[in-house]
Amino acid sequence: MIGLDTNVFVRYLIVDEDTIQHNIARRFMAERSVDNPAFISLVTLAETVWVLQKRFQYSQEAICGALIKLLASNEIVFEEYDQLSRLMSNNVLPKIDIADYLIAWSGLRVGCDVTMTFDKNAARNIPSMELLT
Repeated sequence: MIGLDTNVFVRYLIVDEDTIQHNIARRFMAERSVDNPAFISLVTLAETVWVLQKRFQYSQEAICGALIKLLASNEIVFEEYDQLSRLMSNNVLPKIDIADYLIAWSGLRVGCDVTMTFDKNAARNIPSMELLT
């Protein structure tokens, strides 16, 4: 398994002014297999979502649609795959940013009882997040 940094993952997904890096990333990903997949960490995924939203103006709906397709790939392994699959399989667009889910899942994985937030929407929609008042 080979981990991917955000810049490689984004170049794989997006064709922009750097077509050389896009082609290199696409070629690299074409070489991935079930026996030698690419690994996408929660940090890589969070940064990728941020770049797609802020730099490329992708909607949450478009990002979730792409993520559903990527989760079905045998050549890509996602950290917290089971959680992501459940979130994306509801056929309902998440009410909050994917990054908030990733933060909460990281906390749960290391033993946090809850993750405190000032984000009322996140606290209302993610069971392991609580509003800090």
